[in-house]
Amino acid sequence: MTAGRSIISNSHAWCTPPKYVAAVRAVFNGTIALDPCSNEHSLVDAKVEYRLPDQDGLQLSWDYPTIYVNPPYGADRTRGTTIRHWLRRCAQARAAHGSEILALVPVATNTKHWKAFVFGVADAIAFLYDTRLKFLVDGKDGGKGAPMSCAMVYWGTNVARFRQALMPHGAVVDVRDLQGMKIGNRGTP
Repeated sequence: MTAGRSIISNSHAWCTPPKYVAAVRAVFNGTIALDPCSNEHSLVDAKVEYRLPDQDGLQLSWDYPTIYVNPPYGADRTRGTTIRHWLRRCAQARAAHGSEILALVPVATNTKHWKAFVFGVADAIAFLYDTRLKFLVDGKDGGKGAPMSCAMVYWGTNVARFRQALMPHGAVVDVRDLQGMKIGNRGTP
């Protein structure tokens, strides 16, 4: 469950569309060092890819300079994880390793995980114009769009490059002024 919605799909290989992979590459000057949520159909082509079920990206190292995260949007009942665990790892990688991170996530601004790991922690957000983003499913056009709006969240120092790369795809908001502020009820999600 994500943002109050159940995610039902037979596929675990929901891939980032090519135009967003190109934007991520532009932000990272062409090199994606880590994709902790990869699958056999991914177009990301990061230098290091973690793939479930053999490699759990939440458990392995995120000590890489550039990281792109397109996490599972639903709950993984086997592992007991949700999207909040992925957002937490994004914030931790930025703090611990100085990594530059981009995450493609559902817009859920009312959730504790957005308040704890995005607002007041991330540097910028692009609220995507594709209100029902169409992921590739098992490497092919998937038909139906996502059941919610999506955003690219950025943790890093080059907000200008993020803005330039994502402006054609969404409304870009610099959220650095929120850092250090108490945002809503930030209890540990």
